[in-house]
Amino acid sequence: MKKTITDEKLIEEFLTRGVEAIYPSKEELKKKLMSGERLRAYQGFDPTGPYLHVGHAMGIRAMRLLQKLGHEVIFLVGDYTAKVGDPDKDTTRRMLTDEEIEKNMSGWKEQAAQLIDFSGDNPVRFERNYKWLSKLTSFDMLKLMSNITLPQILQRDLFKKRLEADGDTLKLHEIVYPLLQGYDGVAMEVDIEIGGADQTFNMLRGRDLSLAYLKKEKFVRANKMMDAPDGRTMSKTKGNGINLSDSPEDMFGKAMSYSDDHIISGLEFLTEVPMEDIEKTKKNLEAGANPMEAKKRMAYEIVKMIKGEKAAEAARDNFEKVFSRKELPEEIVPSPAPPETTLIELMVNEGLAASKGDAKRKIEQGGVSIDGAVIKDLQYSINESDNGKVLKVGKREFRRIETV
Repeated sequence: MKKTITDEKLIEEFLTRGVEAIYPSKEELKKKLMSGERLRAYQGFDPTGPYLHVGHAMGIRAMRLLQKLGHEVIFLVGDYTAKVGDPDKDTTRRMLTDEEIEKNMSGWKEQAAQLIDFSGDNPVRFERNYKWLSKLTSFDMLKLMSNITLPQILQRDLFKKRLEADGDTLKLHEIVYPLLQGYDGVAMEVDIEIGGADQTFNMLRGRDLSLAYLKKEKFVRANKMMDAPDGRTMSKTKGNGINLSDSPEDMFGKAMSYSDDHIISGLEFLTEVPMEDIEKTKKNLEAGANPMEAKKRMAYEIVKMIKGEKAAEAARDNFEKVFSRKELPEEIVPSPAPPETTLIELMVNEGLAASKGDAKRKIEQGGVSIDGAVIKDLQYSINESDNGKVLKVGKREFRRIETV
């Protein structure tokens, strides 16, 4: 059996940094970790979108701490639970096809490997819950559902809100989701589950199931939640987060678009800056220090943690050049513009706008320029005189127009 390390500093970091709550208690989990017993831990990720983001990185970093301590760690892809979909706070999620699920998860292992090690002496296991959930019989499902009552299920906040908003919007397959997630821990016989605080209800149902099926205590670490730069919850489905697959420059730019009041939480949740340093930064900001430098450090440390120091330095230099000194980036992607291409069509074709409507909004809001001249004409067409000019959309997107 592999030996574990009882490094109290690392254990304390696992138990406190970015932690919303630990069940049944921090003290009991610390005692277990300090005992030297090798534990099995996991976090699950449903492939409802193609990108893992820095919100997920909070849990992945916690997994890395346990990996360093010598414990068995599992990165679980919920390729079966994604079919059901963890209920959304507003509407029933569309059930995904096998093809969509495979496409969404295709790059996940490479994205996560920037933070955890899938090889070496103590490799993280990469599992998919289709392996066991697809084998449950109708009797197995009845047995699973016999471990919870309808009033208990309806205690989940988002279920309450959905029912209060419109009594017929909660479908039966949605209320089974917490049990399917809980059964993952039973199938893998885990000791610890890690997940966002929005998953607390589901993770606690998993605690109940571990006791019922395995007669075993399962610990839960619920992570604090970090909003996306747009102020909404960071989401794979919305695609509004700082994604682990983003370029270092895009990561840095997205981080810099956070409001000033997110700097301290960003440093704590999304970086590995020592907490003592973060406390000093907090005091300096409260004393009136310019938040720009602190935000730049936050952005730098986010990129450094995921992409490495050299990439973080290059991203910071690029940001300084483009935004602080109002210069153009050294490399600008060329954008072919056939004759009679409208600006709106070019933006959509180049992925600079999600739709024609989105492109129109960006133009109307003054966020689109060609060689520094803001374009407000919704009918603007690219012509030969635009050849070689730089199209800028928003603060970070640049394209060099090539008329063909």
